Amino acid sequence: MEQTGEDGAHPHSGPRQGTGALALGALGVVFGDIGTSPLYALKESFVGHHPLTVDPLHIFGVLSLIFWTMTLIVTVKYVFIVMRADNHGEGGSMALLALVRRTLGESRWTPLVATLGVLATALFYGDAIITPAISVLSAVEGLTVVEAGMTPLVLPIAIVILVALFLIQRHGTARVGAMFGPVMVVYFLVLAALGILNILRHPDIVAIVNPVWAVRFFALDPKLAFLALGSVVLAVTGAEALYADMGHFGRKAISIAWLYAALPCLLLNYLGQGALMLDRPEAAQNPFFLMAPEWARLPLVILATLATIIASQAVISGAFSVTQQAVQLGFLPRLRIQHTSAAAAGQIYVPLVNFALLGFVILLVLGFGNSTDLAAAYGIAVTGTMFITACMLGILTYKVWKWPPAVAGGVTALFLIVDGAYFASNATKIPDGGWFPLLVAAIAFVGLTTWATGRRIMRERLRDGAMELDLFIRSTMNSLKRVPGTAIFLSSTTEGVPPAMLHNVKHNRILHERNIILTVKTYGVPHLHATQRSRVEDHGAGFYRVILSHGFMEEVDIPAALKGVHDCCGPITIKDSSYFLSRQTLVPSARPGMAIWREKLFAWMVRNAESPMDFFKLPVNRVVELGSQLEI
Repeated sequence: MEQTGEDGAHPHSGPRQGTGALALGALGVVFGDIGTSPLYALKESFVGHHPLTVDPLHIFGVLSLIFWTMTLIVTVKYVFIVMRADNHGEGGSMALLALVRRTLGESRWTPLVATLGVLATALFYGDAIITPAISVLSAVEGLTVVEAGMTPLVLPIAIVILVALFLIQRHGTARVGAMFGPVMVVYFLVLAALGILNILRHPDIVAIVNPVWAVRFFALDPKLAFLALGSVVLAVTGAEALYADMGHFGRKAISIAWLYAALPCLLLNYLGQGALMLDRPEAAQNPFFLMAPEWARLPLVILATLATIIASQAVISGAFSVTQQAVQLGFLPRLRIQHTSAAAAGQIYVPLVNFALLGFVILLVLGFGNSTDLAAAYGIAVTGTMFITACMLGILTYKVWKWPPAVAGGVTALFLIVDGAYFASNATKIPDGGWFPLLVAAIAFVGLTTWATGRRIMRERLRDGAMELDLFIRSTMNSLKRVPGTAIFLSSTTEGVPPAMLHNVKHNRILHERNIILTVKTYGVPHLHATQRSRVEDHGAGFYRVILSHGFMEEVDIPAALKGVHDCCGPITIKDSSYFLSRQTLVPSARPGMAIWREKLFAWMVRNAESPMDFFKLPVNRVVELGSQLEI
């Protein structure tokens, strides 16, 4: 596969349901992560690694920071600006990367954009590991508020829930997903109700909307206020989901769900927690659960646990989707991707990613032991992704949207300052656990860039040693026996003769009556119109070059796609066709390209990639593999 910068794709049709139904679905899936942040965000500001005095100035100051963080980062940055950057309806770091690269083509900005996009994707994997761990653990810790003697049961219960969550992934989430919306509606209504009950005791808490309180907080103790940003930003974890899930629900539905449901409910709950702490400073130990009357705390723990499971499900599904996009765009090797729904193409399951996430999540829960220590690791992945998005937004507004330089620069500078401050604050937590998502991101970044670079080098090596197709045809036209049928040779490039064809001629000394050189190309758009999916070049003497194209959100079924190709002297049928694949054994060398250790890593990734036969859905009994060595 190779990605191209060409456009001409048919715009993605987008969701077809009513806006109300989509907004309800978005409330369940998109806002699960940010919706569960009240469980730990305010608590960590006062009892975390940099505890604050529980007094009115600090309470008002922290809540003012939370309010303005949600306003600037989620509402202004993501809802009003970033979500306008849709790649034919799709969002997320990979979709944004493809959009900018397609628009800019090959320019001096391209390497920077590619690096930023890959970095954001790498950090997302760290986020996808920490979110289930901290969300489920913080909910189950509510049991200690109900009954202090249940503390030893917290870790076992959390681990059982997490293991069950990952084990059900292979069955698909269509049935469970139908419950997401209603459960989260109840959850958000409970958030608002608990908040209002406590606000009534201290109506003056609404004064936190005045940014003066945040300024006073910084003026009183600049160092502690700066460190507090690392906990405050936990209130907006999951903001990236608004953009990443845009293709499933649409910009309008997500905006409505945020502005008219999620945001008001979250703010009311944070205000209620603040009001409770004004009355009872000791409630800072777990203000979310202590807001509820004693009789309602156990049901609240159950409801919060369900909400955290939904939040975890959303980020796990997001990891599957990002992985599929990375494979299609050429940043990861072919992986086994299973579709869990015949109706919804977006519902997929990637076994390798699922069990890798499960292993890391269990290690996190056992290693950190509680949500407070996990919070130190959480912020760095979230703020790193947000900072990278702000950088890409600057390139987007200036180079793609053609905003005036002063406007693009001003908007970008504002978000870089805000996101940079939060990232810098979280960087102080690296020794306390922030190193973990950075380690995961570093591993993911090395893997993504090694595969992309290795594929480019391998294509160049194959191109250097390839014979021109017209020369090959002239040299073999009268010297080799022709046998009935169609031979389809898969090729990673659209130039020259593929190695499988050369080896077939060398060893078997025959050619089929019809020979098709097939290349699959991935475009930087989510979906392509049916009329743009194939192109045929007739080279004469029974030789054809066929280029099958698809978007990065689409799977490839070569036999099905070839049924629609009618410019190769008649239909291409399975029983009349044989597929020839090239399997290269890579030999690392000192030739210019990558470091030896990365060449060895790339060779290992090639050996363990999913077979093209399975990935492209080729008929098992019609495939011939021919091997060769290639020095990289």
